[in-house]
Amino acid sequence: MTRLPLLVFAFGLMLVFAPLALAHDVWVQSNTRMLHAGNMVHLDLMLGNHGNNHRDFKITGKAPLEEATFSVTTPDGESYDLLRTLTDLGYTPAEGYWTTRFVTSEPGTYIVSYTVDRVVHYAPKRTIKSAKTLFVASRSLDEAGQRFDGHDKVLGHRFEIVPIYNPVIPAGPGIDMKVQVLFDGKPLANQRISFIPRGTKLDEDFDKDYERMTDEDGYANFNPAFGNYYLIAAHKETDESGDGYDSTAYSATLTVQIPHACPCCG
Repeated sequence: MTRLPLLVFAFGLMLVFAPLALAHDVWVQSNTRMLHAGNMVHLDLMLGNHGNNHRDFKITGKAPLEEATFSVTTPDGESYDLLRTLTDLGYTPAEGYWTTRFVTSEPGTYIVSYTVDRVVHYAPKRTIKSAKTLFVASRSLDEAGQRFDGHDKVLGHRFEIVPIYNPVIPAGPGIDMKVQVLFDGKPLANQRISFIPRGTKLDEDFDKDYERMTDEDGYANFNPAFGNYYLIAAHKETDESGDGYDSTAYSATLTVQIPHACPCCG
């Protein structure tokens, strides 16, 4: 094959896969939901294709680090940059995912967050993504009766999912997960939000078991039937335009671990 056909072929592939690149979501997850204060937690930064209308846990490529932030907010409100500590767990740029570790200090709720704001010129579209997860550090791993706050801290993302009930403890099958969807800091009504268990395929269109619509105050409730990782995801398209783009796509995710049984509820 000569050089010109190769270039044409490559350009054709770019056109084919450009819409897929825009469909990718980002999520962050920890290896544990609760640990002893002073110990370390492993944090993974994932990029997923989210087939079936953005409703799966499948990994494809790596989350972009350019024009991105990745940080952890401690219980006392301090923020630590994690971008410079990331390790690549893939053989090629299109494989694997990013990971890092963080050593906790004081007990309480820690919030891990990622944001990226990029213009995809060949679309042309602006993509604004946010991703969050939470974990708790405790003086004792005897969880019974413990309560922690700080889970509902608003980080100020353009499009953000905020857990109203603590998704770490108390948490388990039969315990409601209540979240609020915010757009530019205001509650977003009538917004579709998906609660995706890892390994579960949602129904086409609207899945009544795993999807909800937010109420007039942006709230949505979900009652998990079993323990698992849950990816909570929302998407919004607008006609906001600017230099190099004629529309804007927003996505927000929140990843939580639901235990098989609530340790403080039985």
